[in-house]
Amino acid sequence: MAITPTQLLDWKRQQRPIVALTAWDTAIASVLDAAGVEIILVGDSLGMVALGYDTTLPVSLDTMIHHTAAVKRGVQRALVVCDLPFLTYQESPAQAMGSAGRILRETGAQAVKLEGGYPRMVETVVRLTEAGIPVMGHVGLTPQSVHQLGYRQQGQDPATAEKIRQQAIALAEAGVFAIVLEHIPGDLAASITEQLPVPTIGIGAGPHCDGQVLVTADLLGLTVKQPPFAPAYMNLRHTITETVHKFSGEVRQRQFPRLNH
Repeated sequence: MAITPTQLLDWKRQQRPIVALTAWDTAIASVLDAAGVEIILVGDSLGMVALGYDTTLPVSLDTMIHHTAAVKRGVQRALVVCDLPFLTYQESPAQAMGSAGRILRETGAQAVKLEGGYPRMVETVVRLTEAGIPVMGHVGLTPQSVHQLGYRQQGQDPATAEKIRQQAIALAEAGVFAIVLEHIPGDLAASITEQLPVPTIGIGAGPHCDGQVLVTADLLGLTVKQPPFAPAYMNLRHTITETVHKFSGEVRQRQFPRLNH
């Protein structure tokens, strides 16, 4: 049975940790789903890990729809959440409604994610949720604001920490079903998690969030430069390189294909 946003709220109350990872194609998504991952996020980070951009900013709505549809075709159980890409929702709630509506209609994803917690974004969340579109929030380090914030940890001083807290509270009150807390101090994430009625999903935010998410390319060791808060659980880049070298050697030595191939 497919996981729903309501289940995540139940798991928050039960103190059941939530596992989330990113995907960008059917193959990766089907593996994550079979492994029991509960949230599969089609993040605009695919612009960097799959498309070779330096930031998430060039990713278009059409690109996100293309990849999210591919991901959804590989998923039976997990909750599929699609990022709203840069400048496809910030202009107005009406713009966000159009973008989110396209994603749900054309991909089969169950929810969208947007960044930021400033007043207009709160209004947007209200409008989307009133229309029946589940929304995940995202505060702290927001990659779409890279030119303003950089990639450094956010919330290190009392003023910015309180701003992040108030953004998270406002988003929860507006109706998000979960909030990503990215690259903020662990004690701040812990206090926000305790205060909110909705699950927090941490990435570089310490161990006390209700769940954790990583970019799957980082988890598998496919990324050339690992973020400081994202350890590689294996070096798949090295494994793939060795495998290709082995195959290449057999081809050049006319050892492939063998008779049983």
